[in-house]
Amino acid sequence: MNSSLLPDNLVLWLQRLLAAIFLGGQVIIHLISRPIHRRNTLDQMAAVGPESLLIALVTAVFVAMVFTIQVAREFINFGASTAIGGILALTLARELAPVLTAVVIAGRVGSAFAAEIGTMRVTEQIDALQMLKSDPIDYLVIPRVIACALMLPLLCVLSFMTGMAGGLLVATNLYGISTSVFMNSAQSFLTPWDLVSALIKSVIFGTLIAVIGSSWGLTTTGGAKGVGQSTTTAVVTSLLAIFVANFFLSWVMFQGTGSAFANN
Repeated sequence: MNSSLLPDNLVLWLQRLLAAIFLGGQVIIHLISRPIHRRNTLDQMAAVGPESLLIALVTAVFVAMVFTIQVAREFINFGASTAIGGILALTLARELAPVLTAVVIAGRVGSAFAAEIGTMRVTEQIDALQMLKSDPIDYLVIPRVIACALMLPLLCVLSFMTGMAGGLLVATNLYGISTSVFMNSAQSFLTPWDLVSALIKSVIFGTLIAVIGSSWGLTTTGGAKGVGQSTTTAVVTSLLAIFVANFFLSWVMFQGTGSAFANN
């Protein structure tokens, strides 16, 4: 493809996307063959997990409450109020919890990764690391990838539990659905694979966020303005990667017709 036919911004974005893919391959090789910086990894886990917990839970509970309102008002009209808890549980486990948690982390943590590493790049701190025989991938990227891949599934589980609690609160107080009916519906609809799929998605989303944020930081140029541009495009690219990956993961994990209603 002739790059002269494409806008300069798009060409630059494609080049950085290729660099991110290449960095992902390097991450796999380094994880297999080199030791992990434990202190850096623990610091990044604290930044990704506990510091992101509140916003992830608040997002999950209000989205689940709104979803319950929209589902309950329609299902009650069809005489299917006993399925409300199950539909919420399925939706949270398969889509809402992993995707919304990843979106929150992309906005909060992915942007921070790009800004921090980008600032290090334009201030020549990364060059100094290389002069000291420290590999930036081992020192900066790997800890962030591990932190996101480990903490995002945990945040996803907590978001799922919080979302179910919010949905239950709305169902019982606004629509008069008993707690036992709501929870029995959720239990009968959910399967272990629904929860496992959420964890798998979260690991993949976390890895994408860390690799893209780190790669955009490492390829930053142009001083403070470049850091701002890298931060913005890293978040946008992470969100696009999450949505595209979610489509293909959902297609692979949930092909065919479902049986949740049949089993209820």
